[in-house]
Amino acid sequence: MRPDDIKAHQKRQPFRAIRIYVSDGSAYEVRHPEMMFVTRTEVIIGLDNGNGDLPERSVYCDPIHVTRIEPLDGRKRKPPAKPRR
Repeated sequence: MRPDDIKAHQKRQPFRAIRIYVSDGSAYEVRHPEMMFVTRTEVIIGLDNGNGDLPERSVYCDPIHVTRIEPLDGRKRKPPAKPRR
């Protein structure tokens, strides 16, 4: 995924928590925009320790390995409606 596309999710106002999926099958939750740092060559995600404080650790991903981003608001995207016959 392009870094600019990832950054757009981070800068969305109001921010919505997201889950980032990467090509090795891992997924990471970003509940606050400051828990992610995006550069042209890396996406750094701070992994929350559960109390909203400083992250306990972080992961580094190449943006090219980000396969999709989904909102964590509990809503699933609806598939397109099938045409009626």
